[in-house]
Amino acid sequence: MDRTAHCPLTEDDIHALVDEQLAPDALAVLQTRLAHNPAAQATSAQWQQQREALRRLHQHILDEPVPAPLMTAAQQTAAAQQNINQWWRWGGMAAGVLLAFGVGWFSHTAWLGEGQIQQLSSTLARTPAAPDFARQASYAHAVYAPEIRHPVEVSASEQEHLVQWLSKRVGKPLKVPHLQAQGYELVGGRLLPGEAGARAQFMFQNAAGIRITLYLGAVDKSAPGAGADIRETGFQFRPDGPVPSFYWIDQGFGYALAGPVPRDALMKLAEAVYRQL
Repeated sequence: MDRTAHCPLTEDDIHALVDEQLAPDALAVLQTRLAHNPAAQATSAQWQQQREALRRLHQHILDEPVPAPLMTAAQQTAAAQQNINQWWRWGGMAAGVLLAFGVGWFSHTAWLGEGQIQQLSSTLARTPAAPDFARQASYAHAVYAPEIRHPVEVSASEQEHLVQWLSKRVGKPLKVPHLQAQGYELVGGRLLPGEAGARAQFMFQNAAGIRITLYLGAVDKSAPGAGADIRETGFQFRPDGPVPSFYWIDQGFGYALAGPVPRDALMKLAEAVYRQL
């Protein structure tokens, strides 16, 4: 007698049955187990009813063609593929962040009206003009700031070595700003890739565990959206991306301070960094 037929079904098993996303062999095994589990049968029937009710409620949307503005917006995101490929070289994590953000955004548009979709399309049309440097700083923060055991390659205890190493790799003498007065201590830093060469990331953390990152390196003058921004030295605020950032460009070298803090607080931190660099 097959004992597995009497094993209780988990919620994941029942979801798989209801969603019908299984190979035939796997489906047959779960259906056999379901036949020996009345409680799971009741749950499966209830979830199936909910699924059908939702489909009936929004059937008119499922049957509609994709609105032209939304198709245009989706096509415009293809230009971001080059950035996605770069993030995959980091091990895929940053690409996962980017794709998850994008999928969630476009899934949400299924419930928007025509006017809102048109507005979204217009917004996405402007996205390539946003400096890649600031956007990459934001995603780099999203990838490494949540890390518990390995947020940096070289810790603050080896600060002298860290600065010498990163200075050599980015081709410019670097300084680590002191942000103790603002409540942040250096965690350490790491080396990252960039279109115009290596880039560096310094990470800081306050007593509440909030982390901010300083991302810096040469800016590619030929990159899409660089244009006149390559000459800017004033602060530019970027609210897009996983976390907001302030960035500035000085003689072809970019700096971006990113973190999940209010704009005013981030501005004060960026000013403190700017004064020291």
